[in-house]
Amino acid sequence: MAPRRLLLLRLWLVATIGVVAAIAGSAWWWEKQLPGKLQQAAQEGDLEACLNYGEQLSALRWLGSGAPEEQALCRRQQAEILWNDGQSSAALKLQTQLIESGLGNAESQQQDRDKLALWQEQLRNRALVLFRDGDLEKALETLSPLTPASSPGSSALSDTLKETWNRNRLNHERIKELVEAERWWEALDSLNRLDHPWWQQQAKSQRQTVETAIAELRATEEHQQHGESGPEVIAGPELDTAVQSSLDAGNDPWDAFLSACDQLGGRVVEDGPESFCRRISDGSP
Repeated sequence: MAPRRLLLLRLWLVATIGVVAAIAGSAWWWEKQLPGKLQQAAQEGDLEACLNYGEQLSALRWLGSGAPEEQALCRRQQAEILWNDGQSSAALKLQTQLIESGLGNAESQQQDRDKLALWQEQLRNRALVLFRDGDLEKALETLSPLTPASSPGSSALSDTLKETWNRNRLNHERIKELVEAERWWEALDSLNRLDHPWWQQQAKSQRQTVETAIAELRATEEHQQHGESGPEVIAGPELDTAVQSSLDAGNDPWDAFLSACDQLGGRVVEDGPESFCRRISDGSP
């Protein structure tokens, strides 16, 4: 029985070694075929097959030798096609893999890095244009392929866009509240704090309202301030209160000044380009 068992063991070992050798031989043979297939795919422009053969070749190169230049060429061309098709995320990923692989000479590697930097800059510029046009979500979506690892500062840019947008949005809401409350000077200050073109356009009507109201207030103040030193002139808090009451009643600034002056027993006197309220007394002309 012992010789028989030894024979079976030997047969099993021979069979196992044969299977392993067959697998290794097949892998070795396929490895030798891949460079030619990869080069042919590159020449024919079959980039998908080229990339596939390149990945297989890299996995089968047991002795650590690098993948051929054709693999770099396929990745480079495929990344360009993806970028032109608008698939920016896939293009940046493939271009980054190309750079990390170290394939090609020093000049081609530098060109690959320059191309990646150019694409990243174009994405940032597109995002800024969208942001200025008022499309925050699209701007952030455009920036999403720029990971912190591949593009340092991309996260900071996204955060800056969101912070700027929210600050202007809240400021615009406050402007509407201030205009409704007729707090004109505070509203003007908030309007001047808007630093986003789209929000500035949204607040255009509020700015017109505020600037018109302030101009009317200044005109009223000029009427009130003229001739304040004369004892016969009605001015100061008394006139201010009467004018404001008339304004609150819906009168425009000039009519409010006329009404307030009359209410206080005065008469509006025009002196050149200016006017003031003079108290009516016995013997007044």
